[in-house]
Amino acid sequence: MTDRYLLMLLASTTMIATAIPAVAQEAAPPTEADATERTPDAPTGDIVVTARFRNETLQQVPIAITAVSGTSLAERQLNNVETIAASIPSVGFRSGASNKDRTIFIRGVGTITTSPGVEPSVSTVLDGVVLSRPGQSTLDLGEVERIEVLRGPQGTLFGKNASAGVVNIVTRSPTDEFRAFGELGATTDEEYRIKAGVSGAIVPGKLQALIGGLYSNFNGNTRNVTTGNDTNGSRRYGVRTKLVATPFEALKLTAISDYLNTRETIASVFSSTQQIAYPTGAITNSAPLAALLAGVGIRPDAANRLAATNIDTNVRDENYGGSLTAELARGDYQLTSITAWRQWLNHQQQDYDGLPTLTAAFPQGIDDGRVNSKQFSQELRLASPRGGLIDYVVGAYYLHGDTDERYQRALTTLAGTTQTTTTGVANYGITSKNYALFGEANVNFTSAFRAIAGYRSTWDDIDFYHVRTSTNDPTNSGVAALDRPGIRAYHNATGNTDKRGDSYRLGLQHDLGEHAQTYFTYSRGYKGPAFNVYFNMRSLNATTLLDEVPLSPETSDSFEIGVKGSTGDRKFSYALAAFNTTFDGYQANFTDLVGGAPVTRLINAGSVRSRGVEADVTLRPIAGFTIDISGAYTDAEVRNFNCPTGAPVSCDINGQPLPFAPKVRLYENAAYRFALSD
Repeated sequence: MTDRYLLMLLASTTMIATAIPAVAQEAAPPTEADATERTPDAPTGDIVVTARFRNETLQQVPIAITAVSGTSLAERQLNNVETIAASIPSVGFRSGASNKDRTIFIRGVGTITTSPGVEPSVSTVLDGVVLSRPGQSTLDLGEVERIEVLRGPQGTLFGKNASAGVVNIVTRSPTDEFRAFGELGATTDEEYRIKAGVSGAIVPGKLQALIGGLYSNFNGNTRNVTTGNDTNGSRRYGVRTKLVATPFEALKLTAISDYLNTRETIASVFSSTQQIAYPTGAITNSAPLAALLAGVGIRPDAANRLAATNIDTNVRDENYGGSLTAELARGDYQLTSITAWRQWLNHQQQDYDGLPTLTAAFPQGIDDGRVNSKQFSQELRLASPRGGLIDYVVGAYYLHGDTDERYQRALTTLAGTTQTTTTGVANYGITSKNYALFGEANVNFTSAFRAIAGYRSTWDDIDFYHVRTSTNDPTNSGVAALDRPGIRAYHNATGNTDKRGDSYRLGLQHDLGEHAQTYFTYSRGYKGPAFNVYFNMRSLNATTLLDEVPLSPETSDSFEIGVKGSTGDRKFSYALAAFNTTFDGYQANFTDLVGGAPVTRLINAGSVRSRGVEADVTLRPIAGFTIDISGAYTDAEVRNFNCPTGAPVSCDINGQPLPFAPKVRLYENAAYRFALSD
């Protein structure tokens, strides 16, 4: 979807940041710092980040981190995590038929699954609130101050599910002076986007408010020849409000609420009628599939933009919530409390077979799935003053999540002239509780040399339920002989697991003068236990791949060395990092066959490794002109795959690369910003 931005006809960002009336406000002449990506806390032009729950510039943080300002996101029309992944070489994104199928990867590592009983390896955090379900992280960004992508395990502070990294989203804060802002964009393939809002003081110096809304519409760039509709499009609208109150100097309260409504049509088009077996590479061609597609005028190749399905696969999505952040200063200490509640509603309708015609070789089916996910979280942390021998952040965290899903599949098969339709319905869900105590400290041996030590203790408690019925098993006998391809017989199960795990970080950091630093860290990542809960999950009496057996936690061990710096005038800045990370108990999908139908199952796949080098360079040769160059070399491969007993397909993939982990990725961007007037 990012390709269409290369054909942009119009994309204008209008920031109206003047008092009303506009003619009464005089602006200072723009400086070089004003033309860079900066925040109000960084008058020198550096982006200020909160990667360690303190305001620090990118150059100060001993972490491989990429930060993109909201201004830059708007200029480049990067409106969600999927498009951001295209501009950060070490980040990948997997699309799917629904939001719940999509996955963020960092350094080639992510969790591909539809089960609500597992967390992603990459944590997404919105204004300090962890989004526990992968589908929540695909939201439209709206008005943001910046996006921070922290690479490598970040469990000591962000915790929860951060064994591979964190995407930290910080939304825009209100201002004391009145401001209005807006953005309008249109593309040659008929995508339209409007974003606008206002910000200002209700009680000057005491209460500020911001309200912003967005609307976008894109018909799509593919077409369903059966329904006659454009597909692979979206329509989104949403609103976010932010209130900041300062009842007295030592206390700051921030209340945030947001709502986003999304409707998408998802197209799966055939680029070939061949199948390539993994990992052997053996190629087989499906003559029946080629004949069926030819009959409806579809030529499967790389340029194909046509599909032929009985319905347009679509997703309706609502993502909303609210949070209250209280920040209390007690002398030089700061106490922060974040209380949050969120809900995510998802309704997916999918053409199971992806074809318009029922044949003996290809059954026809329609899937209909609904997700209702709710979470409540509470975080409390204390930050000490800086500048002494030891400064630290310590805290406690609690999350309670409930996810309920209903998935229905209606499948029709043809044998001779006899059509048989079977309907299966599964109701399943997860209740999860997460508790943690955490902390990270700097031991300042000198003003330029320090040690880093962090630790987090995590407790997870997970319960699941699963009830499936089938019209082919009207008495709910659960007899395997009543299974149909793609629909299993009756199943009823519950389960529970609880574990405690550790995350920690140790490191050294040395400042190389005023504008550079180098660091070395060892980090231990932890992601808790899981259940593989999904539509066609097996019973415990199955002979292989016992789905109801809980998955063990996923852990990672990461070594990273880096150097960051800039020239005194900031015309040249750089960051270089080398890393080696090993994941054990890696929670990954495995392809199985059930009654001849392929099914993906989540298992503890074994051990994988990701190692490589990343570089980020920014040049500012003249005022207003910025060149960004980023590159990543990532060698991510399977070290040891644990092939499940009785697996029907080959598991000899040791040494093979991980999916969504290209070895080399490069990104370049140039921008010239200049004032037309005040």
